[in-house]
Amino acid sequence: MRRRVATVFGGSGFIGRHLIRRLAADDWIIRVGVRDPDAALFLKPMGEAGQIVPMRADITDAEVVGALVHEAELVVNLVGILYERGRSTFQRIHVDGAATVAAAAKSAGVARLLHLSAIGADPDSPAAYGRTKAAGERAVNEAFPEATVFRPSVVFGPEDQFLNRFAQMARFSPVLPVFPTRFQPVFVGDVADAMMHALADRSSRSRTYELGGPRVLSFREIMELINWETGHNRRLLRMPLKLATFQAWFLEWLPVPPLTRDQVRLLSQDNIVSKDALTLADLDVAPTDIEAIAPLYVRIYARPRQRTAPQM
Repeated sequence: MRRRVATVFGGSGFIGRHLIRRLAADDWIIRVGVRDPDAALFLKPMGEAGQIVPMRADITDAEVVGALVHEAELVVNLVGILYERGRSTFQRIHVDGAATVAAAAKSAGVARLLHLSAIGADPDSPAAYGRTKAAGERAVNEAFPEATVFRPSVVFGPEDQFLNRFAQMARFSPVLPVFPTRFQPVFVGDVADAMMHALADRSSRSRTYELGGPRVLSFREIMELINWETGHNRRLLRMPLKLATFQAWFLEWLPVPPLTRDQVRLLSQDNIVSKDALTLADLDVAPTDIEAIAPLYVRIYARPRQRTAPQM
């Protein structure tokens, strides 16, 4: 029997590695479209010999994308960026790349297309990130109307770039910033499970799901969690958005900027599931609380315990 083929663009990233593991367990042959195939070799042990194949891909190159989706039954686009550098602009990656993947999938007769967007995708967003995420969704739906779209809130897990970043900051900085933003943090394993459940559910076609955890947390509450788990007890400093914008103007010139002006604009709005949205519950996924997972990896940044000399 011919095994099913899936093509996953951006499969070596944070969410991708969790999805690849699940697809491999479900007996898919997986082509992983990435910028650097050598850096994605860590994925191969997640499956049998030859089951997972990292391949070089630029999602804006129609010829390359077309070759990778040829004879695939499933295509997943997980590619996204948090800041712009050189040719990697929001327009090129979130919009043009998404349109290229969707058009190639439709042309190749692919049965299912799963597209990762984000809560905050809105044509009227104050941030270019949010506007281009919304434009990318429109491009996908126009080219492949049966696509399933996922909009997660901030995603947490052992390899995340959110809790890890602030927990590491807590080791050296006397203060942790607090922005006027609320999040609904969602566990990366739940995001991957949602995609697998949607894949098995034909009714998920042409639908958009907003993925959030069981609780809405303020930025302050998240920083308090980091303080508690690391034992550093750093001062929490309220960060006015105007001051953050000024600081971001300098920080965004760093090779890997910790904050950009566009990200500050995103932080001006809450990042939570909409009232009438389809959610994890509609995909039969029970959301995992952040306090059940975060301590397992945030504690690596904890303050060393003081050891007392044994009594003689």
